[in-house]
Amino acid sequence: MTRPPEDGPPAVREPAHPPDGPAPGPAPAPSIPGGPDGVRARLEETGYLVDEGLAIACHLALTLHRPLFCEGDAGVGKTALATALARALDAELIRLQCYEGIDVSQALYDWDFPRQLLHLRAAEAVGATDADRLENELYARRFLIARPLLRALETRPAVLLVDEVDRADDEFEAFLLELLSDYAVTVPELGTLRAETPPVVVLTSNRTREVHDALKRRCLYHWFDHPGFHRELAIVRSRLPRVTARLAAQVTAAVQALRREDLLKPPGVAETIDWAEALDALGADELDAELAVTTLGSVLKYREDVDRARTLDLTAVLAAPGGA
Repeated sequence: MTRPPEDGPPAVREPAHPPDGPAPGPAPAPSIPGGPDGVRARLEETGYLVDEGLAIACHLALTLHRPLFCEGDAGVGKTALATALARALDAELIRLQCYEGIDVSQALYDWDFPRQLLHLRAAEAVGATDADRLENELYARRFLIARPLLRALETRPAVLLVDEVDRADDEFEAFLLELLSDYAVTVPELGTLRAETPPVVVLTSNRTREVHDALKRRCLYHWFDHPGFHRELAIVRSRLPRVTARLAAQVTAAVQALRREDLLKPPGVAETIDWAEALDALGADELDAELAVTTLGSVLKYREDVDRARTLDLTAVLAAPGGA
């Protein structure tokens, strides 16, 4: 039997022990018409530029209702993709930031014990004596705190971003695999809560450790590489239209040169944008070697990398943007 929750967004609630037979399947997830080209156009409208491979991956994720597993170095646009998809689909973005030691109660749901206690004291104050009824009231939906994963099941449409899943442990990965297989979760006191419309799911990994094959097999996979000069320049111009064309080209060329060096942390696109924005804030309309050296803290985050960058012939790099 299906009935709406007492409180909160709609979700399909099933008995804790449903009758035999197949459960009804979830409704189709949000989609973007026009195939990969339509996806690319909609994402570009949000300011997020994609290549053909990523456009196809996003189209398949939406069409096949499969999670999209995005892997690559930090700062290459994995998290920004989820934000762009949410805008393109006019959906709510729900983010779960993973970290070492994260558990189900922090990611899925928890009970609001202070409110339950207040309710219990109020019931005692008016002389309530029906223990069974009181217990049922204490575990009603209105006392359930929905964490990101449950919110994603109950919100429609939604884009669920599971960020830096490589920071979580094996047990949490196994739980994610089960959740993404059925888009449902069982709360013992309430029964099974199943998404009427499954969220679009984007998982990201910076590859600090290998994620298990079982979770990857459930997903479509896309590796995020650093973009070439022209695509990165287009991204900078799209995100920072007020920056002069010359400054954007020089910054992009300098970052491309830095990536070819043996750095502890090569800069990503995010750092390219940060550097251009910092230079624009200083009133610069072009970049010279001296200004580049004094503002390296906007693009490099390790002292060893800054020292290495100072040994480069930045004047030559800046003299021919895009020639490298």
